[in-house]
Amino acid sequence: MKRFGATIGEGVVIKPKVTIKYPWKLSIGNHCWIGEGVWIDNLDQVTLEDHVCVSQGALLLCGNHNYKTPSFDLMIAPIYLKEGSWVGAKSSVAPGVIFESHAVLSMGSVATTKLEAYSIYSGNPAVKVKTRQFNTP
Repeated sequence: MKRFGATIGEGVVIKPKVTIKYPWKLSIGNHCWIGEGVWIDNLDQVTLEDHVCVSQGALLLCGNHNYKTPSFDLMIAPIYLKEGSWVGAKSSVAPGVIFESHAVLSMGSVATTKLEAYSIYSGNPAVKVKTRQFNTP
């Protein structure tokens, strides 16, 4: 993907059957993981900071159509996943969504707005269900 303009950090794992529409509009930080069957429909920029996980079958969609116009005009916006965030399996991320640091979107959920830092979201549309806490050794 680097040959096609993607920026990819170190220690990145990209599993089989991942679709990335425009590699030159993709930036992946260090130690990220992209699971099988992920589709990144990046009509606009998609950025994954360090330690981001995009699980199996997730959809990152930078485009949508304006249903309020007869011509269904295309609307695009970037997606930004900040450090330590996680997109759960079979979930969808809408255009313009920002995951703040360590935000989680649970399996099968649909993110349509900004996700707060250290928060876990679930549902369609996704809503905050709890605060993410880490175990200390």
